[in-house]
Amino acid sequence: MDYIKETIELNKERFVQELIDWLKIPSVSADPKFKDDVLKAADYLKNQFTQAGMENVQLLPTKGYPVVYADKITDPSKPTVLVYGHYDVQPADPYELWTSPPFEPVVKTTEAHPQGAIYARGACDDKGQVYMHVKALEMMLSNQDLPCNIKVIIEGEEEVGSANLGNFLTEYKEKLKADVILISDTGIINNETPCITNGLRGLCYMEVEVVGPNRDLHSGIYGGGVDNPLNVLCKLIGSLKDDKGHITVEDFYGDVIELSEEEKKQINSVPVTVAEFEQSIGLPKSYGEQGYTLLEQLSIRPTLDVNGIWGGYIGEGAKTVLPSKANAKISMRLVPNQSSKKIAELFTKHFEKIAPNTVTVKVTEHHGGEPYVTPIDSIEYKAAELALTETFGKKPLAMRNGASIPIVALFEEILGLKSVLMGFGLDSDAIHSPNEHYGLFNYFKGIETIPYFYKFYAELKK
Repeated sequence: MDYIKETIELNKERFVQELIDWLKIPSVSADPKFKDDVLKAADYLKNQFTQAGMENVQLLPTKGYPVVYADKITDPSKPTVLVYGHYDVQPADPYELWTSPPFEPVVKTTEAHPQGAIYARGACDDKGQVYMHVKALEMMLSNQDLPCNIKVIIEGEEEVGSANLGNFLTEYKEKLKADVILISDTGIINNETPCITNGLRGLCYMEVEVVGPNRDLHSGIYGGGVDNPLNVLCKLIGSLKDDKGHITVEDFYGDVIELSEEEKKQINSVPVTVAEFEQSIGLPKSYGEQGYTLLEQLSIRPTLDVNGIWGGYIGEGAKTVLPSKANAKISMRLVPNQSSKKIAELFTKHFEKIAPNTVTVKVTEHHGGEPYVTPIDSIEYKAAELALTETFGKKPLAMRNGASIPIVALFEEILGLKSVLMGFGLDSDAIHSPNEHYGLFNYFKGIETIPYFYKFYAELKK
């Protein structure tokens, strides 16, 4: 595989420009006004897979945006890797906080990326990481050096919960038969310290509504005789954690499995200090559940956080009202063995129980996803470990990620396949935030590493 570095070096400018052209397309799945752009982004990717030499390239329909499919079956007796990613992106709002327009990609140098980084919405999550696979496959196919079979599915609704992916997987279950799933939608610790994400937290996302009077009221006339829904909501939310950061929902921790000391030791070996963490996000002091280290709090412990709260008057100037109702969105990150459905039921029961009789409450479940773990002694993990060792020159760390990618558990449930999470982004790349970016080092390192995963996986599966 001596050709890999040379090919990347000769084609760096083209590889970057093609990605920039794709990033210019505002494929925001959450906003209907971008519908045509989302479809345009799918079509662009379809054409790129075709030019790369993949076969059976097509847009497979769903009830929402289509899935880009491609494959290359070199030998049915060889193992098959199914590559997953997504071409949709988060909304770029608020636009005014971007230092350059989110859909006018530019390359800038930063302290974290002295070789330059592409600034654009979707640069890291997940267009840039998907495009690494396009270019890796292009290199291998042009050199007739594909050691296994490849199938690719890139969806357009990951950022809105992948609501149609489950039905898609069921419908095309036969077409998607494979041995393992490879995903690049995660990151590494830093550019000197590679890692493999071998665990993900699940997600339970809820909305609560507290209703008092039948209309907004004058706070002078009615104040003192009405239980303000905003006051009530704040009090209820405040009671969901105790002073040790422990979640108070009854039986919330009932299914949580405590990790062994050896597993905790591996998690805490990640070279990130509390001070570095605080500094990286401008935090005066970190906070989390007592009795656990920062790294444990961020990866292997469940969480509960308010993501938004609203009600009453929030415009310019003053308007003295007692709001008729108050609302909040609350998410809970779950750890292996917890069920999003069960947690939703426990949360609903708890919130309704603690509400005073001066108001009525409504609890709505929005969406959820299950936690996931890849065993570090599995063939798929070993292949990724060998690939990263080859290109970084050091053995990667196994790391549990506090984020959720619900489709990973879905793949195992419907297709019966384990996933390998081999991403190349950095925490500082500001995904979902203004000024999202992706380092050129990381982009090219991904293109270099992916072929080695195929090589080692094929060898280990013999």
